[in-house]
Amino acid sequence: MQSRTLARELALLMLGQISDRDGPQASAVQRELADSTMIDLLQRALSGLQEHVREALDRSADDLQNAQQQLLDSELRDAGEAQQVATVREHLRGGLALAELALNRLSAGLELPRLLLLADQPEVRRDAIARARAVLQNREQIDQRLDQVMEGWRLMRLPRIDRDILRLAAVDLESFGTPAAVTCNEAVELAHRYSDEQGRRMIHGVLRRLTSAAPRV
Repeated sequence: MQSRTLARELALLMLGQISDRDGPQASAVQRELADSTMIDLLQRALSGLQEHVREALDRSADDLQNAQQQLLDSELRDAGEAQQVATVREHLRGGLALAELALNRLSAGLELPRLLLLADQPEVRRDAIARARAVLQNREQIDQRLDQVMEGWRLMRLPRIDRDILRLAAVDLESFGTPAAVTCNEAVELAHRYSDEQGRRMIHGVLRRLTSAAPRV
């Protein structure tokens, strides 16, 4: 992983620690963007990531256990009721699907500890804090620019994670000089990890229009 990619992901997790709507918590953070405040957000993000790792591994273990039971059921039915081929196949398909889901979750879960380990690098932490601070300092203006290219949609109607991915992409373009193609690709990669197919399509479309409207946000 490149340090910039790691920093962006950490910044995304930091932004998720506070409300992005008007309220006492969001207002207080926006008023006080001191290093101590940002470091606290970073620590909370890392704690949340650790919990997510544990949950992902626990779910993988449960899925593997269920898959094993499904496969065992298919074998028992095959031995005792050979005529019920459809039932055996159903249990077999279910077991294989659960096994695949477990392996996918396990793969994602094993990637996260690597992020936790590399997140301890001072350069990554500084970059993550800088990106999160840039979003918090300019969120209103960023949201307005994104709304202008939403084509009949509003940014605040998107899931929170998609909003923050777009905001980080906007500051990449404006404040960090990241090339448009790189910004779009890395935003979509974040969406692969944290959003869904609909979110990925929306993020790609919004950023395509944003970067076509002007070289810089």
